[in-house]
Amino acid sequence: MTDPQTTTLPEGLTVAVLGGTGPQGRGLARRFAGAGVRVVLGSRDAGRAQATAADLAAATSGDVTGEDNAAAARAGDVVVVAVPWEGHAELLAGLRGELAGKVVVDCVNPLGFDKRGAFALAVPEGSAAEQAAGLLPDSRVVAAFHHVSAVVLEDPGVAEVDTDVMVLGEDREATDLVQALASAVPGMRGVYAGRLRNAHQVEALTANLISVNRRYKAHAGLRVTDV
Repeated sequence: MTDPQTTTLPEGLTVAVLGGTGPQGRGLARRFAGAGVRVVLGSRDAGRAQATAADLAAATSGDVTGEDNAAAARAGDVVVVAVPWEGHAELLAGLRGELAGKVVVDCVNPLGFDKRGAFALAVPEGSAAEQAAGLLPDSRVVAAFHHVSAVVLEDPGVAEVDTDVMVLGEDREATDLVQALASAVPGMRGVYAGRLRNAHQVEALTANLISVNRRYKAHAGLRVTDV
């Protein structure tokens, strides 16, 4: 069975990555830039974003620039949210205006850690993605990129990122676009996985993957069979 998705990335698409100086955001930005997508890194510190962007531009020969989070949000057609869970709500609430009309891709995993390992945190709205949708009523929120190892993304020796990306959302055009963005990265594939009400278990599964990785000293991802 083949993937029915036929969406291609629009010419000139700009992807902003909020939290773009952290491991996950920086790794995703590296892969998007390597795939020929224009990337704007966002950070609380514009200078730090600009320095990281310069490094990524040199490493990928891509179009990567850095701004503070608000300026990056304004610049992006698609805005990826890759910030720590603790700052998720505050950041998005403060950027409601800048993110209006945008496709916002939330890849935040609400996790806790104790001596027994990682575990999923309860979120009153149900999930980080649903929290984002509540805070950003004028944006099209999509959940994706939860299970992609930052170590793999940042490793220049890894030519293909061997994983599927679960993509969830309420808007077909938006989820198709995010599937196409994922599939632009060599080895990666975007797979539609339901509505935002199903984002909780996708976010929580990250805790299981962390346990797999610790036990087997790996950087495991996911593959969906028969699609």
